[in-house]
Amino acid sequence: MLEHALKGTKKYWGWLLFLSVIILVGVYFYYRQFNYGLGITGLSRDVTWGFYIAQLTFLVGVAASGVMVVLPYYLHNYKAFGKLTILGEFLAIASIVMCILFVCVDVGQPLRMINIILNPTPSSILFWDTVVLSGYLLLNVIISHTVLEAERKSLPPPKWIKPIIIISIPWAISIHTVTAFLYSGLAARPFWMTAILAPRFLASAFSSGPALLLIMVFIIRKITKFDPGKEAVKELALIITYAMCANVFFILMEFFTSFYSSIPEHIQHFQYLYFGLDGHNTLVPWMWSSAILAIVSLVFLLIPKYRKNEKILVWVCVAIFISIWIDKGLGMVVTGFIPTPLGKVVDYSPTAPELFISLAIWAIGFFIITVFYKITLSLRKELVT
Repeated sequence: MLEHALKGTKKYWGWLLFLSVIILVGVYFYYRQFNYGLGITGLSRDVTWGFYIAQLTFLVGVAASGVMVVLPYYLHNYKAFGKLTILGEFLAIASIVMCILFVCVDVGQPLRMINIILNPTPSSILFWDTVVLSGYLLLNVIISHTVLEAERKSLPPPKWIKPIIIISIPWAISIHTVTAFLYSGLAARPFWMTAILAPRFLASAFSSGPALLLIMVFIIRKITKFDPGKEAVKELALIITYAMCANVFFILMEFFTSFYSSIPEHIQHFQYLYFGLDGHNTLVPWMWSSAILAIVSLVFLLIPKYRKNEKILVWVCVAIFISIWIDKGLGMVVTGFIPTPLGKVVDYSPTAPELFISLAIWAIGFFIITVFYKITLSLRKELVT
């Protein structure tokens, strides 16, 4: 099947070349970081997790969201998602690869990650996060390869793959739940110490992931003859609507609990995010942009006339993706450190090397997605003809 990835138009090769250039630029900056250390980033003693971990947190959700097309198709035999399922699984694979790469660049010396394997610590949430992420990656690789191989031979998937698919569904939920536990288990960080963090993570994941999948489907449909069907798009948009409602509701619950209880340690974090604190307001314009995009997109989704209009829907999906990327990325991760447990407010901004390295990892993810989607679409075109 790999031969399909080696054939393509000038636009296909041009896109891969563009991504390769971004990757090479990122490799250069990572080489500088590897030699100099994390001092090349905007991280400090007070803010130890920044842009890298923000991307990890967001992408774990994108990876988990694949379950939103897998579950209806395999458990409820919803045939409309037949063409989308393999695309969702490949998106999950690329997202997990990016997650692993963001962890690698964040620990400074990647060889340190071997200690998690050589010296396993079951009492550590980080250990379990490694287990669920690597396990989910393996499950998706097995499922996607087996299903695509069966499709290439014009045969139904083998029966033994069905139990693995069923296992992958709760496993998808577990990867983001364990990620939430990494934050909510830290008693010294009041902003994260909430029981609703895991449900909030899942709600945002089931909004942003399917939104990204729809964006890519619209792009693919524009440049190829691939069409998942109007019913699939309509139902996925409905799933995004329900998930976005839950996401906004959970955020409002966090606001109410913090401000109504009047606990200073909880209020200060939200003040820093949306109004600034002690003259520090770096994230304020970003968070208000995220809030406005979330509200506007939700209004359009709740009105069936606009939700079913694909020209509007694609921009709504873009707005949702950007909104959750801001809120769940820098808004969620960095604010856990600001103010510090001693009340000190220390601003954080990613440096140019951080941004270029992160952009390179995203480019690697899109490179993987492009190749996998090219193989899938070429194979299906071949079977039709």
